[in-house]
Amino acid sequence: MDSTNKKRCNWPKNDALYIKYHDKEWGVPVYEDAKIFEFLLLETFQAGLSWITILRRRENFRTAFDNFDYQKIANYSDEKLAVLKLDTKIIRNTLKIKAAKTNAIAFIEVQKEYGTFSKYLWGFVDGIPVQNNFTSISEIPANTALSDKISMDLKSRGFKFVGSTIVYAHMQAMGMVNDHTVDCFRYTEV
Repeated sequence: MDSTNKKRCNWPKNDALYIKYHDKEWGVPVYEDAKIFEFLLLETFQAGLSWITILRRRENFRTAFDNFDYQKIANYSDEKLAVLKLDTKIIRNTLKIKAAKTNAIAFIEVQKEYGTFSKYLWGFVDGIPVQNNFTSISEIPANTALSDKISMDLKSRGFKFVGSTIVYAHMQAMGMVNDHTVDCFRYTEV
């Protein structure tokens, strides 16, 4: 069956980039720290914006932030942060740019404590994705008690721009929760 004829969640609408993201990435469990950090960085820049805005600039973020290499980002100089503030291809929010470095440092600290950031984060769900059963996107929450808990823990570790709504979006993106609607072809696949 052609992907255009498949029943999917209705949030991608007819946007080819959104459809590709929905069909290939969203909700697929991610356990690699590098990919988890990429999603975390992108989600923090999304705060107050639409995800499609970030998705359309994803490759620009990849270039600007050294392929989302948290080791490099943790060591960014003030000069590098100043250059990023001038980059019109990304979101030029001073606080979010500073948060990228702050979060990279905190990410590394969590790795030191748990071995991997993945082990820390997936520990909140015992390593098993939460399988929701939503029939429409209107049922999908913006946050949950679990995202509240993770948000509070991340903040206590020094992370920035990790409110409960951002954390829940991150959980959706990296497959900690399956929020594909039950009639979506990806629901059973992930």
